[in-house]
Formats: sequence, structure tokens, C-alpha cells
Amino acid sequence: MRIAILDDYQNVAREYADWGSLNARVEVIHDPFPDTETLVARLTEFDVLVAMRERTRFPADVLRRLDRLQLLVTTGPANAVIDIPAARGLGITVCGTRPPFASDTSELAWALILAAVRHVPAETRLVREGGWQMSVGSGLAGKTLGLLGLGRTGSRVARVGQAFNMETIAWSQNLTTEKAAEHGVTVVSKQELFARSDVLSVHLVLSDRSRGLVGAGELASMKPSALLVNTSRGPIVDEDALVHALQERTIGGAALDVFGTEPLPERHVLRTLENVVITPHLGYVTQGSYKVFYEEAVEDIAAFAAGKPIRVVE
Repeated sequence: MRIAILDDYQNVAREYADWGSLNARVEVIHDPFPDTETLVARLTEFDVLVAMRERTRFPADVLRRLDRLQLLVTTGPANAVIDIPAARGLGITVCGTRPPFASDTSELAWALILAAVRHVPAETRLVREGGWQMSVGSGLAGKTLGLLGLGRTGSRVARVGQAFNMETIAWSQNLTTEKAAEHGVTVVSKQELFARSDVLSVHLVLSDRSRGLVGAGELASMKPSALLVNTSRGPIVDEDALVHALQERTIGGAALDVFGTEPLPERHVLRTLENVVITPHLGYVTQGSYKVFYEEAVEDIAAFAAGKPIRVVE
């Protein structure tokens, strides 16, 4: 059995599970594929693929061309870039793992918020270059934290905001007053959320309803000092509209971990803007989540080889 571990950008997958227990040939592929033809040519000889959630795409036309593929394991319980019905029709089993720890992304959101409001990246760079103090940061106490989505991640972000003595408000399409009250959060309209927030943090699942939900109109209604934070999925925010708002400084800045195209193209303008704090999709990239992902991927493969697949993604 030939197994390929994909999307291991940091070259750490072998450290987090006992791949030797599978008695198989295991190859690790670190870099993303530049195009579909390269992907198919590179993976055509493998029986099993282990894919990090929502990095390498597996639409129907790719799956049809991977003749030897029997098992596709995704980290996490679901993967929006795998065509599950197509895989099922081709006789390819798709298995998952438990989701990443709920705290991982909420912690990163706060790392980004604090780095942005206190200008940590710029001041760090200045000190390394021999300088000393160039900016005046802003405090958070008494400010308004807006949550676009109040699920398991958004509610955790809200609790930390409350610890900083911030007013917490939220909106999403299905959010009720009662549900928000459970977290000490006030429900407002979408328009009010954008207009009132000093920090607006996005915590929605990417879907047809949420794609492009934060567009030019929403950005235009924000305070000129406001910070937009996105640790959910890039396409929820209209990237062109966001770049324009940042360049024109109609909002104070952005703190971003996710993008429309990942990895972010080398010459993308977001890499250059001084009013952006930027990280390379690190939300679930922690030792704890990686241990769960890779240990359970090995379990999935072993169970499949024994003829008893587990955690099958339906």
C-alpha cells in the first residue's frame, strides 16, 4: 500500500503519529500543487491520500483520474474541497478525524487583535532594526467587539472580549436573542454590527449564504478606526473590496489568517500593506490538533485496511 501525506507545509506529520505501524510505503509531500495536471501526475500511483482540511482540492474531475485511489483521509470531520458524492460514486472511501480544538482559532484571533491594536509587528521590526518606539497603540476596554457569527469559536472570542471589558455584540442569519444572551452578548442587526464595532471578528462557516457576505457596502459602514479580523474563511470577505478599503484607509486595518487563494500568492498586495497583520492560516495549526489529526488518520487507514472503515464522511 502506498500512502501520500499531503499539505504538510511544516514537515511535521511524521512526528505526530506512528506511521510505521501501517506496514506501508509512506511519502510526505510538503508543497502545494501549482495546477491540476501536476497534482494528478504526482498522485496517480498512490492507494491512500491523507489531506489537510481544505488545502488540496479534490473535485470530481481530479478523483476520476486517480485510478489507484481507494481511500482519501481528511483531517477534521468534513472537507469542503472534496467532492464526496463523486468519491462515493467512484468507490473511493473518504474518512475524517475529530475537529481541531475549539480554542485554537479563538486564541489566534486574539493574538491577531492584540498584535494589531498595539502595532506589535511594526514595533518588533523597528527594535530588530535598532529603533525604539514609533506608534501609539489603542486599548480595548470600553470598546465594542462585534462577532459575525456566535458559534463555538465566536462565543469563545466573545468571552475574552468581555474579560477585556469590551461590549460584545453579534449578528448572524440564524442568531437568536436567547442564544446570544447565553454568552452575555447582545444581538444587533447586520448594519448595526458593522457600524458600531471597533473590532469586528468573522466566525462563520463558508457556504453559499456567507460567501462575499462582507462586501464593499459593509466595509463602507465601518468606523474609520475599526479593525476587521478574519480567522474563518477568506471568501466570506470580498478581498478586492477589503484591499480597496485598506488602501484608502476607510477602515483602520485588518488582521487576517485566511485568504481567497491559499497559499497567498507571493506578490499579493495584502503582503505589502502596513495596516494589515497577517498570518498564513494558522488557526488550527497547533500541536494538540495535529496530534489528533495524524493519529486518527493512521487509525482510519488501519481500519480501512482491515475492511472496517471508521469515521466515514457521508
